[in-house]
Amino acid sequence: MEKAETPLQKVQANIVKACKIAHREPSEVTLIAVSKTHPAEAIEPLLREGQRHFGENRVQEAQGKWPALREAHPSVQLHLIGQLQSNKAEDAVALFDVIHSLDRPSLVKALAKAMDKLGKRVPCFVQVDVGEEDQKGGCPVAELPALLEQAQGADIPVAGLMCIPPFDIEPAPFFAFLDKLARDHGLDGRSMGMSGDYETAIRLGATHVRVGTALFGERGKPA
Repeated sequence: MEKAETPLQKVQANIVKACKIAHREPSEVTLIAVSKTHPAEAIEPLLREGQRHFGENRVQEAQGKWPALREAHPSVQLHLIGQLQSNKAEDAVALFDVIHSLDRPSLVKALAKAMDKLGKRVPCFVQVDVGEEDQKGGCPVAELPALLEQAQGADIPVAGLMCIPPFDIEPAPFFAFLDKLARDHGLDGRSMGMSGDYETAIRLGATHVRVGTALFGERGKPA
């Protein structure tokens, strides 16, 4: 009797299928397991299965659980996927390997200062407000060229663009728009797609998908 697939195996299989449809290689897509609000005990099974990219929303929460996990699994890559306050920039640069939520000039300044101080350059995705929703953060589309220029001038490695489409609206047009923006600006990375739509995102060019519920189940409440 065959062993049932784990949630990680199911998501990985779906990524392979989506890549096949898009004539892409699965190696072009990085799966980020969104472990926000989940305790170390829920993360360890995925680590044992070989998952190495994880996403957190809050600097403080990540500081509480990841140092010990990373000591046991030094190859882990930690991604900050939530909005970042400028006063937390130094903590974020110290802890994370990639930041997905660079979205305003003040944060460029704070991150550049922190990277200079710590002697560490952390790749950043510029979050774009594709749905014109202020509450989600993100750089307005019209301001994107200036923000990219500022980030590059501050020696911040720009990995690509990130978006969170509006809820309850077909996400494909927003993914296609982010893909076009990335191409227009000569950027390779597209951080887009979550549990409900990552396959669509992959078909439209996603290089990083942020999947939580499909791997961990429904989120608990933060401590």
